[in-house]
Amino acid sequence: MMHRRWIVVLLLVTPGLALAHPGYGHGGFVAGVSHPLLGLDHLLAMLGVGFWAARHGSLHGAIGVCAAFVAAVLGGFALGLGQSPVPAVEFGIMASLLVTGVLVFGARRLPLTVIAGLAGIFALIHGHAHGAEMAAGLSAVAFMGGFALTTGVLLAAGAGLAYLGARGSALRPVERGTGTVLVAAGTYMLVVV
Repeated sequence: MMHRRWIVVLLLVTPGLALAHPGYGHGGFVAGVSHPLLGLDHLLAMLGVGFWAARHGSLHGAIGVCAAFVAAVLGGFALGLGQSPVPAVEFGIMASLLVTGVLVFGARRLPLTVIAGLAGIFALIHGHAHGAEMAAGLSAVAFMGGFALTTGVLLAAGAGLAYLGARGSALRPVERGTGTVLVAAGTYMLVVV
């Protein structure tokens, strides 16, 4: 019975956590470092992309995909700086969770260029959301420096989870579990948020 209460509390709190941009600001390096950790959609998307990239099978390929993701986040941020926020961007962020979750769950091995391309599109969307919300007078360079650092760490953590789960027959349940969490979170955010 106690577990059910915690689940209800978690479901009531999650919509606020799911929003990538609930008002903790975009000013400075520390805000940039903490932002991907506090926005559940960003946290899961970056862990998921890192996991999926690592499942490609090549360490160099995974590093390349993760580096492309970080570069595309920075590019998306730069594109968004001169624009106003676009509501559809939030749906793009949630869709990135769904697509990544389906690909992880299904253990889809695609050509490296396709993986890097999809990861790049997801990253552009995530970066654009932050660039468009950057208030005048705040340090975009400091914020994005921190954001890029945490993004790289989360991608590496997702890849590390995939490599740890790669031992023997344990991989398939880890892939299915990771994919399920990403799809469930993306679906929940689309429906509730």
